[in-house]
Amino acid sequence: MSTSPASPHSTEVETTTGAALVPTTPLAAPPVTPSRTPGPGPVDLIHEHHGYIADKTAYLKRLKRIEGQARGLQNMVDDEKYCIDILTQISAMTSALESVALGLLNDHLNHCVVEAVAEGGPVAEQKLKEATDAIARLVRS
Repeated sequence: MSTSPASPHSTEVETTTGAALVPTTPLAAPPVTPSRTPGPGPVDLIHEHHGYIADKTAYLKRLKRIEGQARGLQNMVDDEKYCIDILTQISAMTSALESVALGLLNDHLNHCVVEAVAEGGPVAEQKLKEATDAIARLVRS
């Protein structure tokens, strides 16, 4: 093994087949990307975190429970259970999804929209439109 490196940013490391150069300079850190990428609109507010992040564990737990309900529904159909029993379970699952949706909407309004309105301008207008559109989708569903 050589005591002098081949370049100021490399050192020789002895391997079974001979010497190889290994970089010793630190690798550049990957760029920090926000948790939300800009959307298709002309202006987008990028948050370091979303409004639901404080309740993320609870949301995930609820969604996993809903996932279990969906598997249960599949089993009910596969086992040819009574139609009304399946519809009752679909209603329960729908209510659970609506509850998650309303919680996320509330978190979005209290975090993303409030923050955007405080900033004002086109960002506020866009966030209000996004929220209005999301509410309209929920109402239609």
